[in-house]
Amino acid sequence: MPRGKSSSGGSLFYRRKHSWRRDELVSRSTLHLLDFDDGTPPEHAWRRKLSSHANRLKEFNVTFREAFKMMKLGLRLWSYVREEASQGRKAPIDPFTRESTKPSASQGVPLGGMGTGSISRGFRGEFKHWQITPGSCDMSPVMENQFSIFITREGGTKKYSSVLAPGQHDGLKKSSDDGISSWDWKLRGDRSTYHALFPRAWTVYDGEPDPELKLSCRQISPFIPHNYEESSLPVSVFVYTLVNTGKERAKVSLVMTWANSIGGLSHQSGGHVNEPFIGENGISGVLLHHKTANNNPPVTFAVAARENQNVDVTVLPIFGLSGESSVTAKEMWGTMVQGGCFDRDNFNAGPSMPSSVGDTVCAAVSASTWVEPHGRCTVVFSLAWSSPKVKFKKGSTYHRRYTKFYGTSPRSAINLAQDALMKYKHWEEEIDKWQTPILRDERFPEWYKITLFNELYFLVAGGTVWIVDVLPDSDLSSSLPEDSDLPLHNSTCNSTVPLIGSSPPDFDDKENVGKFLYLEGVEYFMWCTYDVHFYASFALLDLFPKIELSIQRDFARAVLREDRTRVRFLADGTWGTRKVIGAVPHDLGAHDPWHELNAYNIHDTSRWKDLNPKFVLQVYRDFAATDDMSFGRDVWPAVCTAMEYIEQFDRDGDCMIENDGFPDQTYDAWTVLGVSAYCGCLWLAALQAAAAMARSLGHDDYADRCMVKFAKAKHVFEAKLWNGSYFNYDSGTSYSSHSIQADQLAGQWYTASSGLPPLFDEDRIKCTLQKIFDYNVMRVKGGRIGAVNGMHPNGKVDETCMQSREIWTGVTYSLAATMLLHGMEDQAFTTAQGIFLAGWSEEGYGYWFQTPEAWTIDGHYRSLIYMRPLAIWAMQHALSPPRAILEAPKVNTMERAYVSPGALQFLQDSVRKITPKSGCF
Repeated sequence: MPRGKSSSGGSLFYRRKHSWRRDELVSRSTLHLLDFDDGTPPEHAWRRKLSSHANRLKEFNVTFREAFKMMKLGLRLWSYVREEASQGRKAPIDPFTRESTKPSASQGVPLGGMGTGSISRGFRGEFKHWQITPGSCDMSPVMENQFSIFITREGGTKKYSSVLAPGQHDGLKKSSDDGISSWDWKLRGDRSTYHALFPRAWTVYDGEPDPELKLSCRQISPFIPHNYEESSLPVSVFVYTLVNTGKERAKVSLVMTWANSIGGLSHQSGGHVNEPFIGENGISGVLLHHKTANNNPPVTFAVAARENQNVDVTVLPIFGLSGESSVTAKEMWGTMVQGGCFDRDNFNAGPSMPSSVGDTVCAAVSASTWVEPHGRCTVVFSLAWSSPKVKFKKGSTYHRRYTKFYGTSPRSAINLAQDALMKYKHWEEEIDKWQTPILRDERFPEWYKITLFNELYFLVAGGTVWIVDVLPDSDLSSSLPEDSDLPLHNSTCNSTVPLIGSSPPDFDDKENVGKFLYLEGVEYFMWCTYDVHFYASFALLDLFPKIELSIQRDFARAVLREDRTRVRFLADGTWGTRKVIGAVPHDLGAHDPWHELNAYNIHDTSRWKDLNPKFVLQVYRDFAATDDMSFGRDVWPAVCTAMEYIEQFDRDGDCMIENDGFPDQTYDAWTVLGVSAYCGCLWLAALQAAAAMARSLGHDDYADRCMVKFAKAKHVFEAKLWNGSYFNYDSGTSYSSHSIQADQLAGQWYTASSGLPPLFDEDRIKCTLQKIFDYNVMRVKGGRIGAVNGMHPNGKVDETCMQSREIWTGVTYSLAATMLLHGMEDQAFTTAQGIFLAGWSEEGYGYWFQTPEAWTIDGHYRSLIYMRPLAIWAMQHALSPPRAILEAPKVNTMERAYVSPGALQFLQDSVRKITPKSGCF
């Protein structure tokens, strides 16, 4: 496919202009002054003034008709949520419980590496969105956690002091007291700006609060592609660059204050201890040992700064918020205003007494320096947290990945903080090497470059867990238990496919990266939801391919497992088996991941038609992209089993699977019947991918059989769904059956992404994509909001259900990727830009760093901080395919399929159908 040219023949994106200029928000003179030690923000970044209003977000509402249709489901779900709560557990889907803090347009770049337990930081400076404990998320900011500045000009005639965040926050009282309301919240924010390019962020204070002091704070976290050690570290660095433009020498003291809290009301639980420390290389600070509630593992924070010949570091190990405290927040502030530092004897204070229930204990670390007239200086802080154990609600406990390098002691927080202060410049060099080629590529519009990196926030803030492998290596397969009644001889693989029984499998770590989990979304508590991972996984494949292969191995093992536990499916109230052998699980579980699969219980996902084809497609894409033969051989038995399992849904023997008249795919509120564009296209793609993989592994007979089925199934698919300009939603007779589905070419997307021949004639593919662009994209808000899922051919949005009328952010990105793969660059970037305009731009709805699963045409969101928008990396995969795919020999999967008619019939009759166990459904 030609790359780098638009469909109109001109240079790609020649009409596109930059979205921002730095000097529109920060003066050129200030940018020039800060241009040392990387203090100036980059040319390409997402930007906001700190004075920008953080408006409340609008949550979606169902219509009366939708509510009536879902009434019984709602009642069952409400009962299930209450039952789980009575056991101290969070239900995977809970639309009834609301956060005390209403979501607002105030998010920013999160802190730390992946799987560490996350803390986000809003663009105005507040530390919020706490997810240290898996499954527990508190959105509200801890307002005691701040950076503040104290400036005294030589001679003492000019003094300035302020928290480095605007004071318009709900967490502040209006009247003065002994707490943080007594601090100087003087920053207006109209001369201060935030610049974000994940995993870094810059805040520039252009003369606030001192008109003659230019200040830049650079936030750095160790998210480094292909670095599986440092990307797992729970640490961030804050580099302050100071420039004195005045004529007087200035003493500048920066203070980082931190509450002994992991969000919410955790600071009031009691038993928390603060302790000063002096480390190596001039690094010192305070440890805050947090005793978590409900028997959760403890957490220790380290707040530190680095001392040198120009910078003095002092600490206040403990202060409180009330007059009953030995030192109050008000007194702490007064000490800094008066002298600009704390008593150095505080380093000898030792551990504090454990805090009482209801009390809030905080610590402060000060770094002070003199800045000469027209002089420059750098001050560096670090924040680390040691939370070595991950404990899930049903009892399993693991060690986080970083403990492999730093051990499990709570005091490892000191070493983490020290290493961060010593290594952050190297981290930045590696980040620059990764990002610069994309940022300098003039083919791409600026909004795309910025959003591409910033959507990666989810791999930190999306509730990720990364653990050390704890059990010895094992193969993907083991012997069947003696009492199993499901022996399966897989003749098409020329071997017996061993299946794993009901006991949880041993872990293996063939990729040597531990085990990785990420949530479907903050509101949907399920680990590694596979139908959504189908869209998001391009980010992991491109940046951390060993993690992607590890997740695929987990699902390959799961395909060969069963769990005969009976569960109730809430959509219809029936009971069924939790996990059926051969079915790809919906997710890796919630409260006992890897062991208790399928936390999702709205529908029986063993009857879903998209999960098994998606597994085969992802496995082949990863196999092709990494050229890892060992991976291919290991997962091949699961691929065979998954393919044969899904064949049972070919009800009429025409080689095309059918949907069963309920929402049996990722659109789990949108009913589909008969042959469907979405699942049928995935099935065609899976047949071709399985054939290609079989040929690579030497199973030519299996490949021939797949392609025979492909040829017949393709004919059925096109005959039943192609209407001359697109593929109908399904072959049924419902109101939606002739709808234009934005996602109808999902199978072709993966086919092209994997370097396989197209499923259909190129003219049909482009005709379909153009129809989707003209209707689903451009007829909704003029293309400024993304692609609506369903559109009637009369140009009206399909309002059959809430999902048909929604814009799905990740699906819009994947649609754009499909357009790129077929030379439709202008349409692709116009389509994807709608997500930027609606979600990330200043005129949009305010969903930056919390991109939701969906929004409606009027901007109401559903499910903030969601996995699927990582699909923007599918666009990058299309623009810059992996070398292994580019350099691979062209695959002709049909070369051995077209033989004599008699041989065709023989091959068709010899492919064995799986007879489903009567208890499966």
